Amino acid sequence: MSTNLPPDLPADIFKVVFEKSPGSLLVKGDAPCFTIVAVSDSYLEVTSSKREAILGKGFFEAFPEDKTLTDDTNARNVFNKVVETRQKIDVPTYRFDVYDPDKKTAEIKYWSCNNTPILNADNNVAYILNTVVDITKEINARQAVIENEYRLRLATEAAAMATWDLGLQDQTFISSARMAEIFGHLPGKVLSLPELQTQLDADDLNNIAIPAYHEALTKGNYVYEVRIYWPDGSLRWIKIQGIVIYDDKNSPFRMLGTVIDITDSKCDEIRKNDFIAMASHELKTPLTSIKAYVQILAKKLSASNDDFVNNILLKTGNQVNKMTDLIHAFLDLSKLESGKLQLKITTFDINKVIEDTIAETSLLSASRKIEFVQKKELTVSADSEKISQVISNFLSNAFKYSDKGTPISVTSAQQNDSIRVSVTDKGIGIKPRDQEKLFQRFYRVESDKVKNISGFGIGLYLASEIIQRHKGTIGVESEEDMGATFYFTLPENV
Repeated sequence: MSTNLPPDLPADIFKVVFEKSPGSLLVKGDAPCFTIVAVSDSYLEVTSSKREAILGKGFFEAFPEDKTLTDDTNARNVFNKVVETRQKIDVPTYRFDVYDPDKKTAEIKYWSCNNTPILNADNNVAYILNTVVDITKEINARQAVIENEYRLRLATEAAAMATWDLGLQDQTFISSARMAEIFGHLPGKVLSLPELQTQLDADDLNNIAIPAYHEALTKGNYVYEVRIYWPDGSLRWIKIQGIVIYDDKNSPFRMLGTVIDITDSKCDEIRKNDFIAMASHELKTPLTSIKAYVQILAKKLSASNDDFVNNILLKTGNQVNKMTDLIHAFLDLSKLESGKLQLKITTFDINKVIEDTIAETSLLSASRKIEFVQKKELTVSADSEKISQVISNFLSNAFKYSDKGTPISVTSAQQNDSIRVSVTDKGIGIKPRDQEKLFQRFYRVESDKVKNISGFGIGLYLASEIIQRHKGTIGVESEEDMGATFYFTLPENV
């Protein structure tokens, strides 16, 4: 084959191509010098070198040898081995720091390289093509992952958590050693998912765990609390959290999560709820008596036409009603958190419930105008008492957070297969950052505008839980200083 170049190609074409190739250095096989004869632009860039400064020099004169490198990654040993064996040698990872003239410090660098022999006519190594790739970012990223995994392991051990990994396609299940301890077994015992599920309370498995699993497949998050029974029969509480991992087709294929024993905190919560329920129940009797006495007294003195006395009795009655509502709210809260809040489903006209609730609520503030235009009968299947409680809470908040001279409007309407009820005021409004948290338990907006308004932050939380148990939705639409609209929707059939 002819080695002559076509007349239309420059004589130094191969030199030009080599110099533009990625990360390449050509050295002679003249051990131990290994003279540099050519270098690419990218090699110069990654090593912060200049071509005129290294061409013609020995490799180890241009790049001082790092004596700390192992035999497998030491460049002199690698070059010598290529000359001896006439074989290509790859070095997947090694560290060689590069001097940064701008920072005037050596920058830590990691490399991957291959060393390819080029043989002469005598079958000896005439040159070695040394090609390098800067893999510093990949190494640092890998190290960061290792460090994060180490921190996660320390955190889970400190929190006494167990970790688990579930394959959704083949149901393969892997868990940490802590899992066995949480379920009452000896540390390190390997338990399958079916074995763990047999220890879950049957009601919690069917009503909480399984629905949460199917919901997680669409929503991506997995969290619930359930009861388990240890092999010795003792009852424990656990909290399970997880996330779903999706493949490139957006199909769920893995679920990762943690398990933690929450028995102590759960027992404290149960004792607290029992105390609230007991105290609230005990307070109901004297309040009922006080309310009856006030009503009798008001009736006896109504003929006296003493405006002062009648006004005081009216205000006293209103305060007793507020206290009664608060006690009922605490009772509902304790029932809700202990799982004892039951719905009594009946079919009724929701507009009638709205009218009755407005009439009852208006007794607390006869001067406030509440607008409600009933258009037609809207029938729902729900717990009428609980729905009235939600509407009453919306109206009470509208009273609290808007001026007395401004109207409050209530609307009800059919929306597809749902009924929507909303209460709108012209009050102080709600900031966007507070809107997301309003329905959380005990959440109170912190603002100079509301600092003197009483409340415990349980009304909207209870309202939210009641609507959710009806498989409805609840929300708020508001802008600061522009009023607010609280609404809920109910399906026509629960």
